[in-house]
Amino acid sequence: MGKPANFSTKDRILGAAEELFAQHGFAGTSLRQVTSHADVNIAAVNYHFGSKENLVNEVFRRRMDEMTAARLGRLEQALAGQPGDLHAVLAAFVEPALAMAQDRQSGGAFVRVIARAYAEKNDNLRKFLSDHYGHVLREFGKAIAACVPELNKEELYWRLDFLAGALTYAMADFGLIKRPHGISEAAHRSKAARELIHFAEAGFRARPRDAVPSPSP
Repeated sequence: MGKPANFSTKDRILGAAEELFAQHGFAGTSLRQVTSHADVNIAAVNYHFGSKENLVNEVFRRRMDEMTAARLGRLEQALAGQPGDLHAVLAAFVEPALAMAQDRQSGGAFVRVIARAYAEKNDNLRKFLSDHYGHVLREFGKAIAACVPELNKEELYWRLDFLAGALTYAMADFGLIKRPHGISEAAHRSKAARELIHFAEAGFRARPRDAVPSPSP
């Protein structure tokens, strides 16, 4: 039995919008371009989303809800099975994101959309992401704090911000290290996850800056 027509139309619009936002940015993409790419009329966009702003938000919600569920599920398992294990907590944060980025069919364009969100100033989008997904960083912040109690809240959140930025960079595959010939995308992303988790663990375990003695004059 096929999908209902309204679901199919909505999904086509989201897919077209995601692809165009990745290519041209949010400001550089018009609703007319989206409707043309999705082969729907403007009334369909208005019916399903009401506005371009809501369409942008729903492009994020479609991917972020799935990644959030995976992250929080992994975090719950880590806290239950390996309490106090910083490596397991960091893996719960990093691996679901890189797994989504690996899926070029469903995640590749969205990674570029995330990069656009960082590059373009869009206060409404930032508020939407903070309101709906800010709790994820807070949950991981609490879990990491339990593993490295010597860090104060400001130090912890600086380092968590740096991890989130490094993860976005790794998801976009912008780095110096490219996938070697003969290595699968899955193996390459798996190694990227291991390296990033190792790097982040060392960063979170580094002594607080104020606790590091100043060099002798």
